[in-house]
Amino acid sequence: MTGTESFFAVAALLGGGVTAGVLFAVALSVLPALFAMDTGTYVYAHQLLGRNWDPTMPVIVLSTTAVNVVLAVLGDGGARGLFVVSAVLLLGVSGVSHLCNVPINRRVKSITDPADIPTDWADPRPLWRRFHYLRTALSVLALATTAAAVTAL
Repeated sequence: MTGTESFFAVAALLGGGVTAGVLFAVALSVLPALFAMDTGTYVYAHQLLGRNWDPTMPVIVLSTTAVNVVLAVLGDGGARGLFVVSAVLLLGVSGVSHLCNVPINRRVKSITDPADIPTDWADPRPLWRRFHYLRTALSVLALATTAAAVTAL
């Protein structure tokens, strides 16, 4: 493995680990807490939790995707294909986030007063959780695939 490959391999593993770790932590701890809250408290908590993650996670996921693409170009043999698979899995994480979770987040953020939830407002937690579990699984698979690719360099 060259110095350049080593640099990008560390970046890919770090980005993949942060992505999978954050999503896993949300699934394991944050989601059960959000489900235990009454609707108004949930809306308030969801709005607070998203403040820093919403702008940060896309940068981490897409940067890690790009690093895996770079490694696919630099690598050869089996490593190349594994880096491509990892990049595709990370694009899946991004796609699920942007097409499924983010629209739900926007709906939750549109509530201006968590103490005054509209009576016809449908609780998005079950749907959001399903999409979150999907992107969590994709991120864990991406990390495992990146790790396998790095060992094949």
